[in-house]
Amino acid sequence: MVRSAQRVPLLGARAAAAMAGFVEPGQEAGAVLVQVQEDLHKLKVKNINLKENVKSVDISDLGTAIERTKFGLRKHAENYLSTMNRQVLTISSTDDKEVHSKEPPKWGLHFGASQKQLILPRVPVEPMTVQAYSKSALRISQSSQQQMEMDMKIMLDPENIDNKAVLKPQNYETRLPLIIKEKSAPMCSQKIVKGHTVSNLWGFPASRYMDSPLPLLEEDITKGVLSLTEQRLVPPAAKITLQTPPVVSKAAPSHEFHRQHKKSAVGEISSRVDPENTGTTAFPNSKEAIYGTYSSSKGNIAPLPPSSSMVSARKSKPVWTCPAQQLESELQILSQTQPLQMSPHQSLQDPCFDCDIVVYHGTIDQKAPGFLAFKQHYCLSWGSVVFFLEHTEKLLKDYAVPLAKINSKKLVEVASDFEPTENPTKSDILSVIKNQSTVEKILNRPGQRYKGQGGTEMAATKIQATWRCYQARKTYVHFRQQQWASGVIAISWLLHNHMARVKKTLKESCQRHLENFYIRAKHLAANWNRIRTSRRTIIHIPSLGYSQCIREHIPDLALQQNMQMGRLCDILDANVDVIYICPLHLSEELLQYYNKLLGLQAAVRSGNPEDMGDLQDRFKILTPEAINSFPKHHMCLATQLKYSPKTIKRIKILIQSRDAYIIGGVPHKDDLAVADMLNVPILGSVPEVAHLYSTKSGSKRIFASACVPTPPGASDIYNNEQMISVLSQLIIDNMEVQRWLFKVNDESGGNGTAYCDIISHLKCYHWVQKERQSYSPEIWSKKWAHEPALVKISQELPGLLAQHVQPVNEKRFPTWEKFLQTFLSQGGVIEAFPLSENVTNLTVDMLIEPTGKIKIVSSGDQLHADGPLRSSGTTIPQCSVDPAVLNSLCLKIGETCKSKGVLGYFSVDFVTFIHPQTMEQQVWATDLDLCYSDQLALTQLMLYVTDGNLDCRSSRFEVSLGSKKTKSQRIQHEKTKTPSPISNRCAVASSQLRHSSLSVIYYNVLLQMCKAHSVGFDLQEKQGTVFILYEDQKRYRLGMITIGEDLQGVLMTFARNLFIIHQEISAPNMQGETNFKMAIQGIKAILGITAENKLKLEEEQPSKADALKE
Repeated sequence: MVRSAQRVPLLGARAAAAMAGFVEPGQEAGAVLVQVQEDLHKLKVKNINLKENVKSVDISDLGTAIERTKFGLRKHAENYLSTMNRQVLTISSTDDKEVHSKEPPKWGLHFGASQKQLILPRVPVEPMTVQAYSKSALRISQSSQQQMEMDMKIMLDPENIDNKAVLKPQNYETRLPLIIKEKSAPMCSQKIVKGHTVSNLWGFPASRYMDSPLPLLEEDITKGVLSLTEQRLVPPAAKITLQTPPVVSKAAPSHEFHRQHKKSAVGEISSRVDPENTGTTAFPNSKEAIYGTYSSSKGNIAPLPPSSSMVSARKSKPVWTCPAQQLESELQILSQTQPLQMSPHQSLQDPCFDCDIVVYHGTIDQKAPGFLAFKQHYCLSWGSVVFFLEHTEKLLKDYAVPLAKINSKKLVEVASDFEPTENPTKSDILSVIKNQSTVEKILNRPGQRYKGQGGTEMAATKIQATWRCYQARKTYVHFRQQQWASGVIAISWLLHNHMARVKKTLKESCQRHLENFYIRAKHLAANWNRIRTSRRTIIHIPSLGYSQCIREHIPDLALQQNMQMGRLCDILDANVDVIYICPLHLSEELLQYYNKLLGLQAAVRSGNPEDMGDLQDRFKILTPEAINSFPKHHMCLATQLKYSPKTIKRIKILIQSRDAYIIGGVPHKDDLAVADMLNVPILGSVPEVAHLYSTKSGSKRIFASACVPTPPGASDIYNNEQMISVLSQLIIDNMEVQRWLFKVNDESGGNGTAYCDIISHLKCYHWVQKERQSYSPEIWSKKWAHEPALVKISQELPGLLAQHVQPVNEKRFPTWEKFLQTFLSQGGVIEAFPLSENVTNLTVDMLIEPTGKIKIVSSGDQLHADGPLRSSGTTIPQCSVDPAVLNSLCLKIGETCKSKGVLGYFSVDFVTFIHPQTMEQQVWATDLDLCYSDQLALTQLMLYVTDGNLDCRSSRFEVSLGSKKTKSQRIQHEKTKTPSPISNRCAVASSQLRHSSLSVIYYNVLLQMCKAHSVGFDLQEKQGTVFILYEDQKRYRLGMITIGEDLQGVLMTFARNLFIIHQEISAPNMQGETNFKMAIQGIKAILGITAENKLKLEEEQPSKADALKE
């Protein structure tokens, strides 16, 4: 009775102490609760016995006390569980000597307990010190100390056989708690897991709940707290969270480092001892270690290396290590420092679960508690995670990576993005690795793949594959070379065959065109007398069919081909219609100008401007549409017309059912093609014949065959040695010649001409003269006498020519080397310049009709506005050579040309001068052009505006003057057929006038300006000035014809016109680029010579008269 009464407060005190949190050191909450339940059970049994034996005791009061104690015990148990599940636990310091000491603790407990099972619970309010625990333990009454010692011994060592004998199941009907020793796991933070099926939670001892009829078996423990709650083995009102339970503190083993590492930011746990109270020891929070940490938002639990290792790490100097060595060092540290292992239920209770998965040599420890907790937490997405981890392990094993740390949070994020059929790439795997840079360096190290698993096989495979690839590549390259060679051969053969077929087709086409040309030429010759007197159409194609290399160097080729607008004046014959093929697009202004100019025919004949007519139906100016299609091909006009089907079609319509023939320019093979398309004959030579005899060497052969005088010289020169030897011989044979000319075969207009005054620069000239005088004329005429002089001259000539030769066209040939290269490539001639200072060049235009009749259609003396060797204009008719002598020479040349197959229009250039020794006039034939010339086009315009007649046999240009009568008087005059008075006229014409300032004014302004200065044409007197306009885009070139009564007056008028135009279009400070000044100077020179000739003539006439009188 007394013992029972004493037992009740003792149980209440024990339960209150346990529930309030003052748990004695070394005890577990489960053991305390079990012990309290057993005490209550014993008290209940004894209470029943007391009811039977002792009646004087108030049994109801005792029952009420038991029930009150039972209710309080349940309430305190629920509060204690809630408190324990919310508190934050820390490990004890490794330097705590009280934990590791074998001496009894300072708590005041005098019983022995196993030190490895001591637990230091940490309440949430503030850290408890050792003295606090000791003082709370001493508050317990001394009377119950013996019972507490026994209870403590039983709870600390429940598996002891002696302790089990005291607590027998048949007496208390309660099982002893089963102590499960679980490995500690680091605490980590992760996301909250939804659902209630959670395994591996920490469990209570296997004791039966007081109201539960079912016993707590061992398999119930592993099911977790939720399972126990559902089975009512744990009070349902308890606030159970996934929080870490009390942890058994265990000192980390001390190991020495075998390698030196970089100084790491390892957290240190410092133990601070209060100097006043040495028995109090505090436990501060530790810093996070860098080796294998598990972090959470509430606290850090980190494995700590021994203090000796930390000291050595702090003292060691930083040493550079390669990534592999660094990973090996980290791996060794991780193997030596055992991190704090978290149990699976500890990891899952952290709401911010974030841990690192360490991969050692490509292998993950799948039995590690942290990994198991990670697996349990992400069980719903584990398939994608394990799929990603398998590829990660394989990659790290293949490349022998010693250590890699995987961020679990990022792992789950990346793994969830992959499809089941999609394999992660190397970059994906590296993105989840914390030490990414170090691992990436190892992966990118050459040959690292062959250090991992299967590396030997991979190396062997790589070597075999490389060798096979080399062999295959070598074979393939050889095959491709053969294939390429065969392809080149095949393509070359196909191209050769294609080119051969094209050449054959073109050759057949040219041959067909040539045959048709001869057929149509025979028909033209047979019907010429009829055709030239009947209605006919003349197709003028002013094409410059030079070779391609020459056309490329002709500036403004189209403009040069359009300088023969005078061809339109063939409509002077009433039976002739003209189709003029123009190489430029003419504006309406120009077309209107030529309509008015050609409409003057009736007014010219009548002398009355009111009689102007409209002759637009008599002439057509057509422009081929292909002139813009080939802007950089330098095609001649005939070729452009060939590729202009619309223009060809229009010409066919215009010449339909009418006789027609073509008058071209410089013949080209495409002239034959155009003639074949139009089915009309050509009044001209075959292109091959024309090109052969239009060259400088060809003309020399013609002149030699015609036996006409030519300058001393040589032709067909094609190499430098030949040139030097020929020139040396010419110098010896013609010692009186001062200047020698070099002419390129295919050039025209003086562009391919150069000159050199050799005698004035030849150092051995006087020696040669002495050598010549040392021999008699008969001996000097022999070749052997010239050999010493030839040697000296030949040695001196190359240097002399390089220094003193002057090309006429310096833009085309700026140096002698350039000229010599063209001269030798195309061939050329060397000829002597006339011996006199006063030299006159003249041009004679001739026509060989299809019937073979030879006619001289024009003649004129040349004007030189661009130098002494380039023609810029002409004076018509020529008056420098006796017409009989000139006609004789021309007829000889004409006959020779006809014998060579030349047909149509051609021109011959002569030079005349007074020989200084014989004082006789010399006439040399210098050049031959088998084409329609600019002088002939100007002559046609001159005859059209004057309605005159040019008699080249007598070199007279006569016009019939009109009268100023009225229209009725003119009709009466025509009835009486009274002949009109005849007057002689002269003309100065030029088609090569240029002035850069002309482009700043329009043609109508220019004509108005000339009209203001009385520059115009008088229809009654049939004298004045007429302009030829070529194009209206650049407008820097024009032609001009001035007609007058005498040559001197015409020259002065021509020069005056040039001066007026120059003054009107030029500013004082901007004269522009022009040849007007040189033309004026040339005219002044001619006028001076003319005046001298007149004085000589006047002096000669009196002397002749006196002689006749005598």
